[in-house]
Amino acid sequence: MGTIVSFHAHPDDESIASGGTLALAAAAGHRTVLVFGTRGELGEPVPGVLAEGEQLTLRRTAEVFKSAEVLGVSRVEFLGWTDSGMMGEPTNDVPWCFWQADVEQAARRLATILEEEAPDVLTIYDDNGGYGHPDHIQVHRVGMRAAELCEVPVVAQGTMNRDLIQRAWAMAEEMGVEVPEPPDSETPPEGLTAEEGVTAAVTFGKAEADLTHWVDSSSVTKQKRASMLSHASQIGPDHFMAAMPDEIFTFVFGPEWYIVEERHQGEPPAIFTELFQPKPAA
Repeated sequence: MGTIVSFHAHPDDESIASGGTLALAAAAGHRTVLVFGTRGELGEPVPGVLAEGEQLTLRRTAEVFKSAEVLGVSRVEFLGWTDSGMMGEPTNDVPWCFWQADVEQAARRLATILEEEAPDVLTIYDDNGGYGHPDHIQVHRVGMRAAELCEVPVVAQGTMNRDLIQRAWAMAEEMGVEVPEPPDSETPPEGLTAEEGVTAAVTFGKAEADLTHWVDSSSVTKQKRASMLSHASQIGPDHFMAAMPDEIFTFVFGPEWYIVEERHQGEPPAIFTELFQPKPAA
């Protein structure tokens, strides 16, 4: 039996980014663990979903455990920082938000869990956090450092296939599905150093040529969608991801894309070779 620790910024990120990977791993008898940097306090709730006086933080925490049950996850942990909000917002400057966390300190907090679990694979995000969100970028930084501290054999940087997104949007439009405009701005976000500016342009995912591996989760897309819908405060039944026809949903969310860094020589862990496949040839 192998172990995957999947590190995320906010509740519901696990469903979208790695839900299929986790569901497949759990179904095969492997141990799966979720870790979150924040509880998603600044998420925008679906109108009317919260009861009077209900705190979004508590709702999103409960939703994570429901999602984890759907995916077969064995353990859920939170590192304890708060949601930083979108890049450039005043909430980025709050001292206790994740964006302001000292990377070394946060990495050591994550490393405590990694030492307990001794994972074969750690999943994080790419260096732009998928789409430039400060908490997602911080997941990359903290995860890479924690993996270094604990000598995790494989680090898989979850991302989105930018080229596939464009193809999926075109397919959806042809089928008459209403979808938001695909984001493709090259405007660098505020709050990053000059060296990080080019890397962190606000684009979704990475070009297909930059990806190294993928996980085919098409057999568990019903489970993955159920995991998404567990986060009812964020993804209502009329959300475009929830409303997609099965064919489009499987096309978009069946493959989960990664940039994999094998950190140590020798044979890769069995759980990695079982789940992760080299990117298909173009």
